[in-house]
Amino acid sequence: MSLHLPADQLHLSGSESDRTQSSEDEEEETWEDRVSDSMDNRPCKSLFDNEKTFTSVPEAVNHDKLVHGVDLNAICSRLALDPYQRIRLVNWIRKEKPAPSEVLALKGDESFFSSDEYLPPVLEDDPLLQTQSAAWSDYEDEQSPPTDLATAIRRIHILEKKVQQAKQDLAEYRTFSAFGEVLTDPVASSSTTHLGRPLRDDDSHYFQSYGENVCTATYAKFIMSSTELFRDAIVLDVGCGTGILSLFAARAGARRVFAVDASDIADKARQIVKDNKLDDVITVIRDKIEDIKLPDDVEHVDVIISEWMGYALLYEFMLDSVLRARDRFLDPEQGVMAPSQCRMTLGLCEASEVFKERVGFWSDIYGFDLSAMGNDVYEDATVDVVGPETMLSEPCMIKDLYLPNINPKQLDFSVPFKLVSIADRCTKVHALLVYFDVFFAEDGQPVPPDTEAYVVCEGDPVLAEVWPLGGRPHPSRRMSSGEGLRGKVRPKVTNFSTSPQSMPTHWKQTIFLLRDPITVHEGTTVHGTFKCRKSEGNSRELDVEIHYVVKAPADEQAIGDAVVQIYKVR
Repeated sequence: MSLHLPADQLHLSGSESDRTQSSEDEEEETWEDRVSDSMDNRPCKSLFDNEKTFTSVPEAVNHDKLVHGVDLNAICSRLALDPYQRIRLVNWIRKEKPAPSEVLALKGDESFFSSDEYLPPVLEDDPLLQTQSAAWSDYEDEQSPPTDLATAIRRIHILEKKVQQAKQDLAEYRTFSAFGEVLTDPVASSSTTHLGRPLRDDDSHYFQSYGENVCTATYAKFIMSSTELFRDAIVLDVGCGTGILSLFAARAGARRVFAVDASDIADKARQIVKDNKLDDVITVIRDKIEDIKLPDDVEHVDVIISEWMGYALLYEFMLDSVLRARDRFLDPEQGVMAPSQCRMTLGLCEASEVFKERVGFWSDIYGFDLSAMGNDVYEDATVDVVGPETMLSEPCMIKDLYLPNINPKQLDFSVPFKLVSIADRCTKVHALLVYFDVFFAEDGQPVPPDTEAYVVCEGDPVLAEVWPLGGRPHPSRRMSSGEGLRGKVRPKVTNFSTSPQSMPTHWKQTIFLLRDPITVHEGTTVHGTFKCRKSEGNSRELDVEIHYVVKAPADEQAIGDAVVQIYKVR
């Protein structure tokens, strides 16, 4: 974060210094006071009405207090926020646009208070980030003895919160070091060879937002609505984690469920199964899928279910273990994979906000150019959420994975692509973006080519469809006599999308920032080749190579030379 101050605020004249020293009876005006006054009198936008700009910080703060009931300074004081937490709070409100009621309900232990994602300013030169509050002053004076009871009480409050946060951080570290996964971290759900990975800032807060329930809700909806598939079935849950999918399968009528996980979380899953009185149906096996053996009386399983997807779909390559389980245990005639199909999609993305936060931010840090720090973003893919308005082309599918017959070698691939700009004005494209859609076919067959993934919008009753009121069982599709799952009736397909058009999931989107942004307008085409393979140095990571040229509308000649960029997804 940079501070931009008028030049005349950086110097105190000699006469002013003398006057300060000689006038002990007058209130001393420090450099900090003058800076604060200067910031207070700058135009400032409301936190909630972005279109409204006020002539000063106090006016904007007072407007939010009177109109929306949110007193920023009071919240900072109540939560005992330090300066950086206050900055994160302001940027979080400006970026995520929560309702005032959500802000008032904050407890101070939310994940964004410790996330570097919310340190770069959302609004350039935002005066709310550069003014002091009571909490800020307390933080700066923390090392000096308190001079009154109120200050001492506030200081105690601040220290108590720090101790509480430290204890929480330590507990989370121990949990993830021991298990590699907890219920709230399905991205890190342990595969059969999972050894743990560095925890991303937001991973442990998966269930905190409505949008991030979409994945689990989709699995649950598919299981609970596919009664003909799961009734009396033998189910294998690969990388079961806490066993939530196994619990759903048992509830849907499965005769036997084998929940497999190689990590310590399997011990927790075993206890969870017992607590839910389903240990007569679900058997938890702690081992690698490559090494397990099913009971002698089980030759094949009817359904393999697993939440194996990673960033850019293939990160961590847990799919290898799922395919191994398929080859060893799935009924070759009637067995169903869930999910049965996944599609990776590429598009042009304006991504200006991501560029500002990851690259532009470093160009001015307290007046210094630290832009070298931003170079790594061109080598590593960025996992982040972008809005639907940032997409500047129609999607182009680059990989269609039909799980019943794909083999591990096909997970390394090279495909051509063509992206056509739909920008209605001259716009800079800062990135190419990858997302994926996931399909669950009740009969396990390929979904029709025209099947589009369901886009979940805010307020959609996704969870209500999974857990009907009153505990009634999910209504199943009535099947005519003798129809069977492979009859003439088009089978139901359940799906979800990680596209920018849908509510965010914990996979977000995978963004490949371009060293040289592309200037496009309507009809500009970007032709190229997308190459993806396992990293030689780490089989969990992806090496991505993108070759492309840019062409103007109705022009066969490329604009400039062909460009090649190489990335890691890790």
